[in-house]
Amino acid sequence: MLYEAEAQAYDLSAPRALVIADDEHAADAAARALRLAGCRTQAAISFAAAARALSEHATVDLILIEAAGVPDALFDVVLARADTVAQGRAIGVVATVLPEQIDAAAGLLLAPRTQLLCGPSESERVSAVAAAKWMTRGAVHDVSRDADLMPLHRLHEEVARLADTLARLTREEARQQSAGVQGPVHGYRGQAEEAVAIDAPQIRAVIRARRMRNQFFGPELFADPAWDMLLDLFAAGIERRQVSVSSLCIAAAVPPTTALRWIGTLNEAGLFERQADPSDRRRAYIGLSAKAVDGMKSYAGAIQRAGLPLV
Repeated sequence: MLYEAEAQAYDLSAPRALVIADDEHAADAAARALRLAGCRTQAAISFAAAARALSEHATVDLILIEAAGVPDALFDVVLARADTVAQGRAIGVVATVLPEQIDAAAGLLLAPRTQLLCGPSESERVSAVAAAKWMTRGAVHDVSRDADLMPLHRLHEEVARLADTLARLTREEARQQSAGVQGPVHGYRGQAEEAVAIDAPQIRAVIRARRMRNQFFGPELFADPAWDMLLDLFAAGIERRQVSVSSLCIAAAVPPTTALRWIGTLNEAGLFERQADPSDRRRAYIGLSAKAVDGMKSYAGAIQRAGLPLV
């Protein structure tokens, strides 16, 4: 039903993508997202095949990983090798993982062009592939050669096509939700001017109050994942407690793919920093950067001086 015309919109200059999946339905979803985003695809390979010979796929510009139903041992090997390939060739990785795989994936996939998804809608999957495609285009083409550049009118056409595709996918998903069709349900719902007297229980009380609004108005009205995560990490820093990626997704109170996207955005903004677990490479922690800590302290101080509650 959905827009098969877009599947033929790419040309021979489009990035080439490799899908790694053991689940047939997940592989089909990944391939469809690639077609809708205008990428070239080839037959999906299994995790076992990727573990044996991923480095032999020398011509790919983008790797899509669908981790549903994959044993931990193969999961670790393939993600580690995909990360090595991605860092060595400066290519993108889009990995769709289960909630229980988020921490391991965050610890294994460290390449800068990596995106993690968890229970994504089709529009979210296509958006991630489209973003990876544009990052890949900049990485694999020599912009000093005019002949390699996409003509401006074709660039405009491709951007317009992707925008139209995503708009239609989003409208269809909204219609399904309004009709009561639900997707999979996961368990995630500057320098300080002066020292401020604020403690973790105060911040936790603010977080609890923000959650209480959901009982009366619905969580979608007040979704603010960036601030919720900043508050959670600020309190955790005061408590000297480490926060895993999956725990931070829970604190965001939004679907996990949305939370993961915000984690990436705040990391790029220099507010979050990844903290490796030296005792377990399958775990990564997230903390506030010094810049973010200073900002939160300055905000708390300004709020207190104005006699306002921290919200």
